[in-house]
Amino acid sequence: MGTSDAIYQPDLALVHHRGFGFHAAACAPGILELLAPVRDRQGLVLELGCGTGLLTTELTAAGHRVIATDASAAMLAVAREVVGDLVQELRQLTLPDDRLPQADAIVAVGHPLSYLPDAQAVDQALIAMAAALRPRGVLAVDICDLEWGRARQGVPYFAGAAKDWAIITRFSMPAADRFVRDITTFLPNPDGSWRRDSEHHENVLVDTSLIPALLRQHGVDAQVRPSFGTETNPPGLRVVVGRKPAR
Repeated sequence: MGTSDAIYQPDLALVHHRGFGFHAAACAPGILELLAPVRDRQGLVLELGCGTGLLTTELTAAGHRVIATDASAAMLAVAREVVGDLVQELRQLTLPDDRLPQADAIVAVGHPLSYLPDAQAVDQALIAMAAALRPRGVLAVDICDLEWGRARQGVPYFAGAAKDWAIITRFSMPAADRFVRDITTFLPNPDGSWRRDSEHHENVLVDTSLIPALLRQHGVDAQVRPSFGTETNPPGLRVVVGRKPAR
């Protein structure tokens, strides 16, 4: 997902997979419509921040060839069980430094770019994505705008639970461009007891209105949208859709 395998360790990866697949499911129809021309010409899709393979399964079921990547080995371990041999490759890849393979489409949901350390790293990742996109290629990613933090000011925590997981997340904002989540997960042990684990996540928030101009400098025509299709995204989550013209 982000810059280090220190985030999304095994317990949080499982909770994410069991309880938070709704975002990938909601985004899938719009993304599949955007990528239909890529599928028709049997192009290659590069998925960044694939997590546990929730969107990956939608892409492969629609007939796409997919290289699915994530920075978290724990996420990829679950994804291997979920997607198996359906994808062309599952690869550990960390933005913005790891080299991206050339692709006919680049997609990312769950705002993986927002896990990068700062706005400069986000720009570097976007430039790398533009360079990896082939002519006639499609870019479809979501990312946290500055509005993400403003919309959540005064909201101290989130809690959720099901029969086989529970989660408590405390929110804070040390700066206008920094959204912090301290996440505690609870999962059952084989003996019936529950184990507890904690992770500290920081998301960088950016002015997404600046992204189209940046991508245009690197050969991709892009626009910022509220959604990929008809889904309703959380406040402050923006979608960037772009295309690289044919040569």
